[in-house]
Amino acid sequence: MEATEQLMCQPSDSFNPLITTSFQVSCILVISHIFHLVLKPLGQPGPFAQLLAGVVLGPSLLSRIQRVKDFFIQASAAKYYQFFSFVCRMLFMFSIGLETDVPYLRRNIRVVSIVAGGGSILACLFGGPFFWLLIKVFNVTKERFAFYLLTLTVLANSASPIVIRMIAETKFDTADLGRMAIYSSLVNEMSCVTIVSTLKAFSSFGRFGGAILITLVTVAVIFVNKYLSYFFNKRNRNNRFVSNKEIFVIMFLLTCLALYAEWVGYTAIFCCFLVGLMFPREGKTARTLLHKLTYSVNTFILPVYFGYTGFQLDISNIFNKLTLALTVLMILVSAGTRIVGTLAACHYLMIPWNESVILSLLLCLKGNYDLILINTNPNPNMVWAADLHDFLLTVVVLNTLIIGPVAAILLNREESSAQYPTILEILNPESELRILACVYVPRHVSGHVSLISALGGCPTAPIKPYMVHLVELPKKRKSKLMYHQLEDGDQYSDEEEYGGNDVLEINDALDAFISETKILVHQSKIVASFLTINEDVCNGAEDLRVCIIFLPFHKHQRIDGKMENSMEEIRAINQKVLRHAPCSVGIFVDRGQTGFQQPHGSQCVQNIAILFFGGPDDREALACSKRILMHSKVNLTVIRFLQKTTASRSSNSWINDASQKDEEVIMAISNIGTENEIDNAFVETFYNRYVAQGRAGFVEKYVSSGQETVAVLREIADSYSLFIVGKGGRGTCPLTSGMSDWEECPELGLVGDLLASSELDISGSILVVQRHRHSEAEGGFLDD
Repeated sequence: MEATEQLMCQPSDSFNPLITTSFQVSCILVISHIFHLVLKPLGQPGPFAQLLAGVVLGPSLLSRIQRVKDFFIQASAAKYYQFFSFVCRMLFMFSIGLETDVPYLRRNIRVVSIVAGGGSILACLFGGPFFWLLIKVFNVTKERFAFYLLTLTVLANSASPIVIRMIAETKFDTADLGRMAIYSSLVNEMSCVTIVSTLKAFSSFGRFGGAILITLVTVAVIFVNKYLSYFFNKRNRNNRFVSNKEIFVIMFLLTCLALYAEWVGYTAIFCCFLVGLMFPREGKTARTLLHKLTYSVNTFILPVYFGYTGFQLDISNIFNKLTLALTVLMILVSAGTRIVGTLAACHYLMIPWNESVILSLLLCLKGNYDLILINTNPNPNMVWAADLHDFLLTVVVLNTLIIGPVAAILLNREESSAQYPTILEILNPESELRILACVYVPRHVSGHVSLISALGGCPTAPIKPYMVHLVELPKKRKSKLMYHQLEDGDQYSDEEEYGGNDVLEINDALDAFISETKILVHQSKIVASFLTINEDVCNGAEDLRVCIIFLPFHKHQRIDGKMENSMEEIRAINQKVLRHAPCSVGIFVDRGQTGFQQPHGSQCVQNIAILFFGGPDDREALACSKRILMHSKVNLTVIRFLQKTTASRSSNSWINDASQKDEEVIMAISNIGTENEIDNAFVETFYNRYVAQGRAGFVEKYVSSGQETVAVLREIADSYSLFIVGKGGRGTCPLTSGMSDWEECPELGLVGDLLASSELDISGSILVVQRHRHSEAEGGFLDD
């Protein structure tokens, strides 16, 4: 009842506090947008503009005007601000947990923990002397332990929401540096929350009991959410998304948990983050939550939250010489200890110097959990002294306003010079492989998920697959229904309606694949004109930093086994992507009925052939096979075609040096072209690593012309479910001379075009790989 009265308009208020709160939110959004338009060309991200908007609107500037102050700063309005801040924290922490890359965090938890703890440990060491200085200056006589925890948190904590938004807006969230910063800040902040909450719990029996109850309730909500997610997915089997009512049930449980945690005396950010982290990722429920939360959190909730943080700053409070000196000293201690500690941790981990500096600056950003502790009373009968509260608040906000722009400038410089692997040939087979699969219609999904399944068959070789649904933008489209006339769950943007029932079928196919293989495929959609959609594909591949793009062939297999032209536009798009792609490209000719099937869950072994004639594209195809041969249900065969000479054998023969294991590789490499030495060196490395270890075999096939090559291909036409070959790049090659007579699809190259034609009548699928055409400068050392 008391809380309700506090939220009601008091007689002394000049304006209704609800109107004040709503108007303040609107002003923060408008001013922050104006600042963002001005500062974005200077390389400054959104969080800095939003913090600055709050500072301008707050008591530091505009609210110093008496009429503005009387309108915005009211005793009753403060409760609305606090409640709105609580709702924002609850939603964006749940969203952060939902978007967390758990496999990456699991693989790099040691490195991330060392980076996160390096600066925090050093900050805590310097926090002790600084704590005694503050209690003498501000005459803190009660609740010293709570104040000690607060001081250490302000010095050691890193604001993960600010770091995440800065990384995302500079397009570093897919780079190793960006992900390292994101998860280091998350580990740092969640560790601070856990340590402070644990110490508070052991300070009294009542608090300890409350902590145990919060833990039990959080675990219960996690299990209930898992059951609800599976139930809602089955209930909405024929729908694209779950309904608003079902989302409300999940949000209601989350709100109850957060309110209970706050009522007991703890912050709810860790509980909300944990619930999001443990939420099932596959299915319509998670997809709907991400769709609804991502836009609202990034465009409304976080800007207002950052703006309200800046709104609390009153710069006039540090005009006192002693306070100003202490503010500068604490910012220097906080930033200095964090930077030095993080640099030491990065030096131990052998992280490059330029990346270490950026990591150390990003982890200096503050403004989340530390502000919660500053604005929380340690005891119901006691509040922090006003001057102490304003001092700590000023330190936190100024620290971020000073360091944030510097970190943004360095990030922008790093982004312009950053390089990432754009070819598989130079990629470590055990490092993360990032791929982008493009589909137009549901029948394209089965072939692409089969490739993803084969490439992701080894736990020690992580894969990061993305699948994008390409939809043609209609020229004219008009909805006859108004918003209130739409069915429940259909209140989405017009773009979500594009794709028709194909969207539902693609979603269901991906959900089934993820549930069966546990390989999380990140799904998105591009709606654009087919004349320019290739630009969106290339830009998306560059932003995602993928190594290879998989494209569907413009023909599909009919029931009788023949190939039929389905969409001629796909062929034009494939040709444009091949010319302008920022990475390697693979065109997949799917013969789903008789061709390559998904290895995961299959009882039979898939036989795959690598056709190697020599050149960069064939080396790229062979590099792709390194990932595929790691799958236990794949039997890889690489066939090397060599030029027949008078010194060579007079007849063709097969030499199989492979051991009798499930994974067998027969390699075929060409001795033609100017890159003969490069091919031999690459093959020798492959041989020593895989063939000599009994995981691969080696076979050479000698031919003298294209006709003999065709004869060999006819012999093996029905022996394999998948053929992998390079597109070209071989120059004048006698091994394929005369094969251009069958050329129908130049985008597949001579060999790929022959395999896909009706001339050979093979039953297997085909993957034609083209190496990144602009990678020679990057990987020039390979050609020396």
